[in-house]
Amino acid sequence: MLELELLNSRDPLIGIIFIVAIIFIVSFVTYTIGLYNERKARKEYRKLLKRFELGTLKEDDYIHLYETYNLPFDSIILLASSFIIKGQYTKAISVYLALLEYVKEPIKKEELLELLGSAYFKSGMLQRSKDIYLKILKFSPRNIVALRKLLLIFQTLKEYENAQDIIESLGELNEVVILEEIYLNLMLIINDPILGFDKKSIQLYNNAKVNKKIERMVVSYLLKYNKELFWNNIKQFNVMKILDLLWYLDFDDIKWDIVDTHKILLEIYSAKGYINSSISSDIFELNVLISTKNSPVKTTLDLNFEFNCGKCKKTHPIYEQRCPHCSHLLSMSVQPKLGKETINLSSLV
Repeated sequence: MLELELLNSRDPLIGIIFIVAIIFIVSFVTYTIGLYNERKARKEYRKLLKRFELGTLKEDDYIHLYETYNLPFDSIILLASSFIIKGQYTKAISVYLALLEYVKEPIKKEELLELLGSAYFKSGMLQRSKDIYLKILKFSPRNIVALRKLLLIFQTLKEYENAQDIIESLGELNEVVILEEIYLNLMLIINDPILGFDKKSIQLYNNAKVNKKIERMVVSYLLKYNKELFWNNIKQFNVMKILDLLWYLDFDDIKWDIVDTHKILLEIYSAKGYINSSISSDIFELNVLISTKNSPVKTTLDLNFEFNCGKCKKTHPIYEQRCPHCSHLLSMSVQPKLGKETINLSSLV
């Protein structure tokens, strides 16, 4: 009887020990499985990162990172945008399209569509880019990014009436579009099929007198289609803003009687080697070239040009009405620099 009582008195303790043992075993097994899965996931993730470093991530990999590893959406976009930086627009487009199938949140979808439209534009597929931005505006009509991109596309495609509609929409959203309106007005004049060259030239010249921002555009047009009007009114223009255009003019396209009355023009064409009227210049580059032209030692030194964007501060080898980097309008300024003789790139603009 005593032994039975002792055995019964131990039952609760044995039960507790047994339960604790089971909990420990289950916890250990669960921890081990979790640790294994975590190590496996990390191994796969490192493998993907290694592939990314080698530039071989595929579209499915981005989906895998987003769905399986819950990598933040912004991080996924940053990784995918590396294709844009490398100029691999087709791959970027594929990734954005793949992500659109899985992303559900409207804000993220809108961001993806903006990136997709930009990738299409940079790859030269303007129609597809236009379609994407128009799609964005259907559910987000106040999207400033889409409106401005569409304005750029319409101007590039010379769809000026559509561009005018976009400018009006941006104006209603209190966006600054004064320069865009001036530029659009100029393009409408230049591309008017009814106006002749003389009437276009006069209208453009009158516009340039009012707004100096468009001065270079107008001078470029006049030098092609109405040199007489340009030379007769050269005092109205800032020569240093059009230095490259004057530099690359052919000898026969210059009105020498007018050059003789302008000190800076004499310096430019003395440095060019067309004449020998100046012995020095306050402009360093011109002064160096004038000195070399007057020297008996022959050199291949010449005047080259760079164009700096006043908005993003990027430098470009040729002038463009919109900065290729930031798309800002009429923001580029000419910067002379000494160098060897090169092909006239500005004459191709």
